[in-house]
Amino acid sequence: MSDQNAQPENAPSFNMQRVYLKDLSLEMPNAPNIFLEQDAPEVEVAINVGGQALAETVFESAVTVTVTTRIKDKVLYLVEATQAAIFEIANIPAEQLDPIMGIVCPTMLYPYLRANVADAITRTSLPPLHLAEVNFQALFEQRLAQAAQEAGAVDAGKESGLILPPGMTRQ
Repeated sequence: MSDQNAQPENAPSFNMQRVYLKDLSLEMPNAPNIFLEQDAPEVEVAINVGGQALAETVFESAVTVTVTTRIKDKVLYLVEATQAAIFEIANIPAEQLDPIMGIVCPTMLYPYLRANVADAITRTSLPPLHLAEVNFQALFEQRLAQAAQEAGAVDAGKESGLILPPGMTRQ
């Protein structure tokens, strides 16, 4: 009797194998004097997405956030954090790999990153910063459009800057 739950050998598969905090840095260069300031802080957030092939069907995806909070021209705190995960991605068409690595994987990682950043800031005795939701599809499409504009390319869908495993090419 055959196993009814068995997947065909070439069936597409996508699994998060491990999630981890790859890097976390928090600086408060103007403490303790900055605590005496009465003005409201200004927050600047920058987000970057990256990925790399580790093996033929194993990939690392990473989301990096840099949060700079200033009062007037003085830095209250600077947080840089990279949340990463290892994904197994097999039997997926090459043209779908970039959107998976640029949209799906970061969307899965971002809640972990938000929690780690909020926790790090809370440990400074300051109120936590809750990062806003991010539309990784819009960021991915922006990056494609920017790459196409910089390259003068007509077809923006061919290149995202993500690294494919050896032997895989973009269509």
